Amino acid sequence: MKKDVNSLNWFEIPAKNIKRSKKFYENIFGIKMEEMEMNGMQMAFFPWKEGSGKANGGLVQSKMHKPSKDGAVIYLNANPKLDKVLAKIPKAGGKVVMPKMQAGDFGFMAFFIDSEGNRVALHSQK
Repeated sequence: MKKDVNSLNWFEIPAKNIKRSKKFYENIFGIKMEEMEMNGMQMAFFPWKEGSGKANGGLVQSKMHKPSKDGAVIYLNANPKLDKVLAKIPKAGGKVVMPKMQAGDFGFMAFFIDSEGNRVALHSQK
């Protein structure tokens, strides 16, 4: 891997129930996610722009995708205000497990458990 490329180019957040998971993320981020089926997997994609070079991903429901609080942690972009996203998590069916905290000179971070039982993180500059 070269230093001038994204270290992450795609991510998948496992879902037990793609509709519930999609609704959770649409609610906390105020977005619309497109759904599709591919190779027996139900998927919902975070907004993206083809050719932007930005890493992206989505939610996936399949036999191979199992939600977990113990695996890798994905940091989702909560700019411009992490507090705004955090406040929506309980009402959307999730739980904040680490409140907003300073991440040194890198901004702020927080952890939550989503509607499917995944531990996910948020990051913002302010």
